[in-house]
Amino acid sequence: MSHLPQELLDLIRDGESITVEFKKSRTEVTKDVYETVCSFSNRDGGHLFLGVKDNGEILGIEEDKIDKVKKEFVTSINNENKMYPPLYLTPVEYEYDGKTVLYVRVPVSQDVCRCAGRIYDRNHESDIDITHHSDEVYRLYARKSGSFFVNKVFPAFSISDLRSDLIERAKNMTRSRIKDHPWLNMTNEQIVRSSGLILRDQASGKEGITLAAILLFGTDQLIMSVLPQHKTDAIFRVLNTDRYDDRDVVLTNLIESYDRLMAFGKKHLNDTFYLDGDQSVSPRDNILREIVSNLLVHRDFSNAYVAKLVIEKNQIFTENANLSHGHGALNFATFEPFPKNPPISKIFREIGLADELGSGMRNTYKYTKIYSGAEPQFVEGNIFRITVPLTEIATATVGPNNYSSADDRINDRINDRINDRINDRIIIIGNLSKTEKSVLNEMQKNPYLTGDEIGEQLGVSTSTVVRATKKLKDLGIVNRIGSNKIGYWDVNL
Repeated sequence: MSHLPQELLDLIRDGESITVEFKKSRTEVTKDVYETVCSFSNRDGGHLFLGVKDNGEILGIEEDKIDKVKKEFVTSINNENKMYPPLYLTPVEYEYDGKTVLYVRVPVSQDVCRCAGRIYDRNHESDIDITHHSDEVYRLYARKSGSFFVNKVFPAFSISDLRSDLIERAKNMTRSRIKDHPWLNMTNEQIVRSSGLILRDQASGKEGITLAAILLFGTDQLIMSVLPQHKTDAIFRVLNTDRYDDRDVVLTNLIESYDRLMAFGKKHLNDTFYLDGDQSVSPRDNILREIVSNLLVHRDFSNAYVAKLVIEKNQIFTENANLSHGHGALNFATFEPFPKNPPISKIFREIGLADELGSGMRNTYKYTKIYSGAEPQFVEGNIFRITVPLTEIATATVGPNNYSSADDRINDRINDRINDRINDRIIIIGNLSKTEKSVLNEMQKNPYLTGDEIGEQLGVSTSTVVRATKKLKDLGIVNRIGSNKIGYWDVNL
């Protein structure tokens, strides 16, 4: 039997993580071992150690049970009723300080894996059952299939439902990149078709514009009708660190969202100019261009998480939902980019608002070093975050409007907060489905109702109530206080 290699010992010493799990399993394979194998397969793969406690203490498997544990694991992992599709994994025996540890390297599966009919995904150090969370299951299938949510086809809508003025504007913007760009001699429909924004729906066989087309060129009303969670929050928070000093809630198409976010950043950040060769450039504008285009183009639009651009005294950061291909800080030297929303990325490149895939990180590094002397950080996960450090001079002389008195400033903030809250709730509630509104109404009338009881009141299934409740929770409208049986609904309107 081989001794436990140093690299595996280092993994144990570093503790459990999204790719490392310990199980005691001293005499038998416990049920949660297979759930971990399933979640590793569905996420990023991982390292499974049997005979190790949660805290990393190596206990070892009882000597007379080693063969039993190995046989039980291999038999179950190849059983379609236990693991589907079957996984061909073999535990490897290692010796450490007279104790036997079984190690299993679980690779990423090309298919969605199920354990006893359930779907598990990995989140930090936990295996999460997402079987009845339709949004999470969709994102998992999207990761596995390489399909893109923004290619969803809407046969009920055509190019006539898009804003011709925006398409014309995009056409004119191509001149900034290529003087004789092919779009300049195309009709609006030819531009949309050639960009892959009109596709055929596989289910109905009918042709229609895609979600990407709507996000790029749709009216605000059309965007809200197909994607009610679409929203980008811009926040300036320097003086009032508990709340904000200025805010812009952006609910429009991606091209005009870019304009709004760029204007917001320029409003609140001092500019410095830098001579790059014989060209005078603005590090501030170049940083904003990269992080704003990334925020708009590469987000996971199927997720209700609100994308945001936040400017604080010592940093700018952006956050957006993300179809993660890894976790943790990205290494600039080894980072390998991959496309997330290719149809939208293509349009942004054509009109000069973004560059080739991967160049954004390089440019952000370059101009952040010039602007603040520090390095930006890119953190991959279900939420993608870019952090750009700032020096105090960046926000020292720019900020909210001047006020004649402290009372004026306080009154203005109070009014802003009240109006923001009212407007946000009107927009959110107006975009709820009929069922979601009915569930919310029942919670307001009697916050002590359980999900089953709400279903009975409305004449719908419990699973329907669960889906509606998840949406209400994601939007921050309701929160469950206490247990499912004796708790209550905290409605935040």
